[in-house]
Amino acid sequence: MNETKIIRCAIYTRKSTEEGLEKEFNSLQAQRESAEAYVQSQRSEGWIVLPKQYDDGGYSGGNMERPALKELMKDIENGLVDSILVYKVDRLSRSLLDFASLIAFFDKHNVTFTSVTQSFCTTTSMGRLTLNILLSFAQFEREIIGERIRDKISAAKKKGKYTGGHPILGYDSDNAKLFVNETEAKTVKQMFRRFLVLRSTLHLAKELNRDGILAKSWTSANGKVHLPRPWNKTSVYTVLTNRKYIGEITHFDKVFPGEHEAIIDRKTWSRVQTIFTENSHVRATASRCRTPAMLKGILRCGHCDSSMGLTYTKRNGRTYRYYQCLAASKQGYDSCPVKAVPAGDIESAVFGRMREILQTPEVIAQAQFAAKDLKTPPDPQELAIALRNVDTVWEHLFPAEQARICMLLVKQATVNSDGLEIHLSHCGIDSLAAEFTDNNNVNETAQGSEQVKHKDGIMVIRIPMKFHRRGGRKEIILPEGMNESSMASSLQVAIATAYRWQKMLDTAEVKSVTELATQMNMNKAHVSRMLRLTLLAPDIVEAILAGKEPEGLSITRLRDHPIPLLWEDQRKLYGFCKSKSPSASSIPLFTSLT
Repeated sequence: MNETKIIRCAIYTRKSTEEGLEKEFNSLQAQRESAEAYVQSQRSEGWIVLPKQYDDGGYSGGNMERPALKELMKDIENGLVDSILVYKVDRLSRSLLDFASLIAFFDKHNVTFTSVTQSFCTTTSMGRLTLNILLSFAQFEREIIGERIRDKISAAKKKGKYTGGHPILGYDSDNAKLFVNETEAKTVKQMFRRFLVLRSTLHLAKELNRDGILAKSWTSANGKVHLPRPWNKTSVYTVLTNRKYIGEITHFDKVFPGEHEAIIDRKTWSRVQTIFTENSHVRATASRCRTPAMLKGILRCGHCDSSMGLTYTKRNGRTYRYYQCLAASKQGYDSCPVKAVPAGDIESAVFGRMREILQTPEVIAQAQFAAKDLKTPPDPQELAIALRNVDTVWEHLFPAEQARICMLLVKQATVNSDGLEIHLSHCGIDSLAAEFTDNNNVNETAQGSEQVKHKDGIMVIRIPMKFHRRGGRKEIILPEGMNESSMASSLQVAIATAYRWQKMLDTAEVKSVTELATQMNMNKAHVSRMLRLTLLAPDIVEAILAGKEPEGLSITRLRDHPIPLLWEDQRKLYGFCKSKSPSASSIPLFTSLT
């Protein structure tokens, strides 16, 4: 006799709400019993029920963020399940897109799907057709339920009823009505009174934090405790613009009288909103003269690890642009030593270094190598000339185009209290190569950049600088001898390139110097001379990258002449002061070069 194949059946159950789950016999158990009875009827076919239960109580079928479903999918991947049973199709999912994804996942792992109360199975074409029809109705039912809930909320708010949400400072709630919390209400009244004096949400937030007054603490329905947090200007603004404090309920752009008691009188509320209107008018006036924020999304504050956004100030009829630390703007300027930097100075620092790096021989060679993968490769000499003349082209570009090129080349720029770090992307240079030669190659470059053999490396350039105030305006002071035209150093780029090439050899990305020279489209002797730069003492490398090398030290002197093996001999030969042994802080520097 032929042995019957065992079919391991996993039963999945789900309920959208937690209501009734505490009962001795709930909906999940009823679903499981029906599925177990169905498996018993198929026992002759080798069907058996797996003892593990996959129950999602209190989870919506509109998405796949369900712990039991994820556990079931994990077991399917491990080959522990042959068939899945549910009470109805909508227990597994109410979304057509999610359900199609699940069915594809089941097919991939040879797992069948069966609905106990709807007679079909995915092993037949008719079963799959029936499944799609039933699922369409399940999604339709879900969308109808959503519309009914939204209509119910809208109707409740028109009557001024509270419909839930995050707890509000000054009120307690029972999920149906708001009650004034007298202790917190005093804090709300104090905030409105002080804002009329200070006229600044930031100053008010600093005053509240200084006095030890924190935001509201609360416990969510699942028992998670939300501890009170310090104030910032955003959280203060949220309180001062909440119409519930004058006894009103909002629904989108509509306002209705609320059932709850007001905390703030209309006169105080109107005065506060007038101040906000005046402040927004000033900001709107300043924004009319706005120019592109060329470092938007790139510039970060190194102290707060926060983005820096563009802001404006006016003095004597002139508008000055600044990049401002967003964390400092919310928590107060005294919390950040960087605070803000003049936009023109910091953009000149980044663009000046970027433009000069594009003209170095190493970068030109890399761009020529990357351009070979294009559909119609440009002439290497024309590409070299285009990159060497980047200064001439740059001055004729619109600010928005300069910003786009900056986004392509600069991965990140970090401002610290003592300097600027620029992270340049090698693949960005590859992509830009085609744009300097042939616009028809741009799309091809974007696709072909994934096929470039060498990996996308990050080259870190450090620019030491200081901040100085003159006449109330903040300025950036660069080291002596470093200005917009001479800020970049080809020696720094050469050292970074040498370390990147050495890493390619160490990791066997290329097998020899000959292969490396071929890949870079360079002379082998030139590559060998460049690799000598990795023999320099760590403190010499740090000094060069910081722009502190002795006057007269050039790439030609280091590259074209033998470098002493002893570090002390190197310091004497190249004019560096006697230095201590390299510290552990030197190690991340070399890692960043590659």
